[in-house]
Amino acid sequence: MDFNIKEEGDFKYIDEGEGEVLLLLHGLFGALSNWADVINGFKDRYRIVIPLMPIYDLPLREAGVPGLTAYVEKFVALKQLNNFTLLGNSLGGHIALVYTLNNISRVKRLVLTGSSGLFEDSMGSTFPKRGNYAYIKERVEFTFYQPETATKELVDEVFSITNSNSKVLRIIAMAKSAQRHNMTKDITRITVPTCLIWGLNDTITPPHVAHEFNRLIKGSVLHFVDKCSHAPMMEQPEVFNKYLNKFLELNP
Repeated sequence: MDFNIKEEGDFKYIDEGEGEVLLLLHGLFGALSNWADVINGFKDRYRIVIPLMPIYDLPLREAGVPGLTAYVEKFVALKQLNNFTLLGNSLGGHIALVYTLNNISRVKRLVLTGSSGLFEDSMGSTFPKRGNYAYIKERVEFTFYQPETATKELVDEVFSITNSNSKVLRIIAMAKSAQRHNMTKDITRITVPTCLIWGLNDTITPPHVAHEFNRLIKGSVLHFVDKCSHAPMMEQPEVFNKYLNKFLELNP
């Protein structure tokens, strides 16, 4: 990924392009690189801002949905962002939901893909099998429709994470916080234009979860991506970008 990672205060982030802001949030085992194709597809018309979520660095007592939301709020304040489109994948979608409810005047549009907040079946909810590379490889591949999408580099990275006691404790805390922080009663209050782009073969937040988000968020639009699981922007980037572009154009 040939993008410049900037550092300012406690934050590391990507800031590419100019224009209206698209603020992107990655998930629990995610990274800035998850959004590479979105950056390349939209940086000629939009300013793409992606903070590195401090999944493994927050104090353990803050490792959860409220702690990550507070982190995003501080980042947005630092960068003085307003009237932006907020996109979130997996746990990043969950944070995007909470952020939007807490800061409705700042968010112009909301895009969720494979978002937690209602239901998810993730590795993070139990203590990962340390030292078992085959198990970690299987769980990472479970995230994608095409197992080969889980490159050796990605599997190695997750394997390294799961062999760190401090990181694993935070992963578990984050996952349990997400499960406790159910959004069913809250998201009916979301009024900004909302787009749901979902993998038709998602095994972590299955299609019925997308339908439930669609039912609860009034006026939301739902697109399913075939031959795609939990990370459409990585697995089917052209299709993801097509739906995202259509949504942005229809909600100027």
